[in-house]
Amino acid sequence: MGCVVFHWDMIGYADSQQIPASIAHHFAKQRPAMNRPENWGLFSPQAESHFETVMGLQTFNSIRSLDFLLSLPDVDPQRIGMTGASGGGTQTFILSAIDPRVAVSFPAVMVSTAMQGGCTCENACDLRIGTSNVEFAALFAPKPLGMTCANDWTKEMETKGFPQLKQLYQMLGKPANVMLKPLVHFGHNYNYVSRAAMYSWFNKQFHLGWEEPIVEGAYHRLAAEELTVWDAAHPQPAGGPDFERNLLKWWTGDTRKQLDALVPHDTQSLARYQNVVGGALDIVVGRGLPAPGSTTVETIAKTERDGYQQVIAVLTHHVTGPDTIVVSNDGLTAKAQEQIPAVALIPEDGTSRVCVWISTAGKRGLFDDHGAPIAAVQRLLDQGISVCGVDLFMQGEFLKDGKPVTHTRRVANPREAAAYTFGYNPTLFARRVHDILSTIGAIHDLDAAPDQLDLVGLDGAGPWVAAARAQARAAVTRAVVDTGGFRFAQVTDLQDPRFLPGGAKYDDLPGMLAVAAPGKLMLMGEAGKTPAIVRAAYQAAGHAELVTSVKENTPKVAVDWLLEP
Repeated sequence: MGCVVFHWDMIGYADSQQIPASIAHHFAKQRPAMNRPENWGLFSPQAESHFETVMGLQTFNSIRSLDFLLSLPDVDPQRIGMTGASGGGTQTFILSAIDPRVAVSFPAVMVSTAMQGGCTCENACDLRIGTSNVEFAALFAPKPLGMTCANDWTKEMETKGFPQLKQLYQMLGKPANVMLKPLVHFGHNYNYVSRAAMYSWFNKQFHLGWEEPIVEGAYHRLAAEELTVWDAAHPQPAGGPDFERNLLKWWTGDTRKQLDALVPHDTQSLARYQNVVGGALDIVVGRGLPAPGSTTVETIAKTERDGYQQVIAVLTHHVTGPDTIVVSNDGLTAKAQEQIPAVALIPEDGTSRVCVWISTAGKRGLFDDHGAPIAAVQRLLDQGISVCGVDLFMQGEFLKDGKPVTHTRRVANPREAAAYTFGYNPTLFARRVHDILSTIGAIHDLDAAPDQLDLVGLDGAGPWVAAARAQARAAVTRAVVDTGGFRFAQVTDLQDPRFLPGGAKYDDLPGMLAVAAPGKLMLMGEAGKTPAIVRAAYQAAGHAELVTSVKENTPKVAVDWLLEP
């Protein structure tokens, strides 16, 4: 048909053997030798915490392949098309979504509302939380998008997914630019009938001038030795575990170089750091502060105590955005919400100030074994400061046996790849941070909203508070964060409650603290030292005095600092 065609091998296929198919596409069990604080391999907790994935690497290969094509003098940069089926279909709609150089797209037998990609090469943590392949395909609009469906997970595409794509293209004024060829009498394939639909689509969109129908001619199927690019002059590069480790080590080092170039030194560079790293944390955490008015507080009981009132309540965040729509048997219903059990201690002669005290024990962390406020909380009450405690997800009232969670839930897929669970669901760590953000939003939504809201996380709760502060920023006046020296890169178990995909990539926990500069911060758990990136951020803001690092990590020290003028 007169088109330049570049066909490249996905990782683990044909000539691309440096990472074998057994790892890239059939990974099933964690490999202890590849799960290390240094020199880790793919699918390990360390790789996931740095967002290092096979899908990311294949997508990078797609970008570089397009770079190569556009370097050829006989390629028209305005008429770049892409097609592929199954996993190739996934790569097609992903590259089409993120690279503006693709002009016409034809992902075959992959776009649907059902199964989103069964291979490890098609999944990545955080990729499809609250979204799906239909929306990925929709990102290409209004450019020409053609698709096929078959007797597989795409078979309902005519009635589920494609009507919404048509509606989108109609809204954008290009209704003829989206097409679906239903071929449900065939199984999962890219057979001649499917290819004929693709030929017609590119013929039309690129104005190639071929008379239709376009008929495939006979062709000679090449043997492997005729297809391979490797020969004596171009030997196949070495692969195996050492190559895999070195690849990820290079990848991590390359990220480190880019982050080092972002270290802030003035207000302008701090704003850039907060934009880049803060923008990344929007994905890592998966939530910002709730929209104003999206939270409600329902009082369950009020009890008068000695000098204060104890209020039991339920905070409800009415989720907006992609998570609003949940599937039920009677259709699509907007009813997604988060409910957070809470207790508020409100002094009789209170000030307009609230301290949200986050504990690994949930709201019970406010009280001693006799049900009285712990000394630090009582001291805040004596100073007229209200104190709020909550049960974050899988704490307190969420637990049937009262025992803390030691391993997070996972989907039924037996393969030990994190993306099968956390490509579609937030981690426990992220959900707890969401609950803290919802709590902050609920308090600011009150009719008598406080003038000052402080946030405290001690004894294991500090990392949640650090992540929440990174997202809440100015909504929190002062924060006390006991990191306990924790870093996301230290996590060695995908079911660890502290596991957070991408958590280590952007300067780890100190990066979360740095993006909130110059919010007033007391830092514990770092041996009295302020991590370099945090110190740089506060100095760049011109307020190095607003971060205080201490060796002692007791509630008394936290309250002493909170009560400073």
